[in-house]
Amino acid sequence: MKPAIHLDRILESAIVVSWPDLLRGTHAGLVHIEYAFAPTGALDYMKVWMSISRGHWLLACEYWMSANTFHGVGVRFENGYQSEELARILEFVMQHQDSFVPPANLGRQGLLQIPTPTEQESIDAAITVNEAIHSSQLG
Repeated sequence: MKPAIHLDRILESAIVVSWPDLLRGTHAGLVHIEYAFAPTGALDYMKVWMSISRGHWLLACEYWMSANTFHGVGVRFENGYQSEELARILEFVMQHQDSFVPPANLGRQGLLQIPTPTEQESIDAAITVNEAIHSSQLG
């Protein structure tokens, strides 16, 4: 039996796998993933922020588990960003979040910083995403 995948790892892997779509032809950049939990302990939302130039951040996409007057449920891309692959992976992660090991600080807001991945990190991320999807289909 394979060890469970941590939530932070699958979120990071989703970004790395989608890197070419998000960076739009620019190889180098920095990505922040911000996420927060609902009072129930379930992941409530996540936001992906992009920085290609130092200090300038743009919201690339967000995923909300519940709707309100400001946003709907699901993934929404902003500022010209688009990635069908990232949308597909985020939908899977958010709908199967109980399949992943939660962070140690469950309930607190999380922030992941992802620099430009190496070729090996890209390969590892693809393996992580494929294992996560495959293992959920078996269970």
